[in-house]
Amino acid sequence: MFEGISEKLNSTLKKVRGYGKLSDKNIEEALREVRLSLLEADVNFKVVRDFINSVKERALGQEVSQSLTPGQQFVKIVHEELINVLGDQSSDLDLKATPPVGIMLVGLQGSGKTTSAAKIARYLKEKLNRNPYLVPADVYRPAAIEQLKVLAAQVGVGIYDTQPGAKPVDICKDAMKTARNNGYDTVIIDTAGRLHIDEELMDELKNIKAAVNPHQVLLVADAMTGQDAVNVSSSFNEAIDIDGVVLTKMDGDARGGAALSIKAVTGKPIKFFGTGEKLDAIEVFHPDRIASRILGMGDVLSFIEKAQTVFEDKKAEEMAKKLLKKQFSLADFKDAMVTMNKMGSLESMTQMIPGMKDVSKDPKALETAEKEIKKTIAMIDSMTPVERLNHTIINGSRRKRIAKGSGTRVEDINRMIKNYMQMRKMMGNMGKMGKLAKRMMKVR
Repeated sequence: MFEGISEKLNSTLKKVRGYGKLSDKNIEEALREVRLSLLEADVNFKVVRDFINSVKERALGQEVSQSLTPGQQFVKIVHEELINVLGDQSSDLDLKATPPVGIMLVGLQGSGKTTSAAKIARYLKEKLNRNPYLVPADVYRPAAIEQLKVLAAQVGVGIYDTQPGAKPVDICKDAMKTARNNGYDTVIIDTAGRLHIDEELMDELKNIKAAVNPHQVLLVADAMTGQDAVNVSSSFNEAIDIDGVVLTKMDGDARGGAALSIKAVTGKPIKFFGTGEKLDAIEVFHPDRIASRILGMGDVLSFIEKAQTVFEDKKAEEMAKKLLKKQFSLADFKDAMVTMNKMGSLESMTQMIPGMKDVSKDPKALETAEKEIKKTIAMIDSMTPVERLNHTIINGSRRKRIAKGSGTRVEDINRMIKNYMQMRKMMGNMGKMGKLAKRMMKVR
């Protein structure tokens, strides 16, 4: 995600950070490279022009000249202006309405509406404790109706029983009544799409909107299409007045142009972005966090939130207590490794941790690290329960047995125990950090 633009921007800003003094000349040089990076990422040229002008105006003013670290101040300005372009502040779903709250998903065929409907339903159910109801209103593609039924079962939410031959407007009106009568508080309507924008599609969407008066109309757009996604967003907004955008396929080769252009061009915020095919692969779009990821500053808040979804409250509290009391065993070490695996790929995690972005660019380093995690789990699994609780009893003969049982060498066992002891010592000495971790893990 944003790999190309991130790499080029970071290369430019790395030079600027080293400047002891900024002049009109080196500011112009830096902005020229920033401009090229944005244009190559398929960012709308008007957005690029306005962005460069805003940065230039601030960089040439007293804000930078009176700073003790002009280079760092310039990077700070770029970061803040990037946030402004992305949307200034996050815009989650507006659910403040009398239930059932209607959410209507629109977009072109193949943009990912059906999967996004299920992902949003899962998000509402698990994160916001809502009771969502899915409505398959794409009667032109029977496969879409069946697909949504399968996804609804996987998520564990209700779904309207769309009948073949029914009219989309009638389906949506009856679905709202059914949801109201059965206690569902949120209705997500998966509408039909076309391969291109046409009058027939827009008329149908306008009729559905008029009939059910949804509280939110979200456009689902494919980030892989770059500026086409921006043009599609503008067209749908002009025709039916959307409330926000869901960008899909952000984990692919999307250069970032759509994400960096949509808010500025349409005036409508990006609400969510898809990061994969799994039903949990969707994130709320936080402009400040995305800007930090692009500039290689990490995204610690998202990392913590991701950790909270896989850590059980009780287990997290127990682990925090053990860290504080220096009672963190090899069994706990293994549990931490397993939990990390549940959080996603190592590559995605390193992109969220400040200073670790460069690691994510080295496939060999990532592959080696992932193999080491699997090897560590295998070695600890080959130990007896007593050995996992007390590493000091693991002598030479025990190490040979553990190595044989895990398909590793004694040297691997020695290195793993050494790494564990170093981590245990470091965490044990960080009392304040341990208390902080405990508080963070308890908050949902």
